[in-house]
Amino acid sequence: MNPTKRREIFERLRQANPTPTTELEYTTPFELLIAVLLSAQATDVSVNKATRKLYPVANTPEAIFRMGVDQLMPYIQTIGLYRTKAKNVIETCRILIEQHGGEVPESREALEALPGVGRKTANVVLNTAFGHPTIAVDTHIFRVSNRTGLAPGKDVDEVERKLIKFVAPEFRQDAHHWLILHGRYTCIARKPQCWNCIIADLCEFKQKTPLPAKGV
Repeated sequence: MNPTKRREIFERLRQANPTPTTELEYTTPFELLIAVLLSAQATDVSVNKATRKLYPVANTPEAIFRMGVDQLMPYIQTIGLYRTKAKNVIETCRILIEQHGGEVPESREALEALPGVGRKTANVVLNTAFGHPTIAVDTHIFRVSNRTGLAPGKDVDEVERKLIKFVAPEFRQDAHHWLILHGRYTCIARKPQCWNCIIADLCEFKQKTPLPAKGV
């Protein structure tokens, strides 16, 4: 895919959604960090349902750490892998309190040192909470980047490197959100809605899906 086509893709995505953001609900960097940590292999909807109950009760490292694993689990038990995630959340809170004064660090290395926090989670926090032009690659972005030809790669790390290389600086801050929303609602896994896609004519996916017949 040539640079002109890539630029037009992001021009259209920006025009359709000038101020994109995460669908996870949060009010502080800490709330975002915990929500992203909980969202691994889970939907944003399920995480939001849990944090709507949790955060009014405890929404700081100190408050959640005081709960402990056993008190935290009932709040997040509707989320996949909740036992492991509860342990990671409590340990993360302990590290934040002991090593970072109870604040979320604005450092990739420090974030990735937290239990359950990998590169993708760190990228989301750096981008959404702190305004860094990082691009977190999840399954949706991996699929969209490969399917469209925007930034094809054999794994998420390669796709991330290519996106950082190919996406113009003016689009990098919001690229993650545009691509994840596009993959979540239009360029879906099983049957992409090519007939309803604002970048269909720019996309290099060869098996474009037609408008389904009425009643289908």
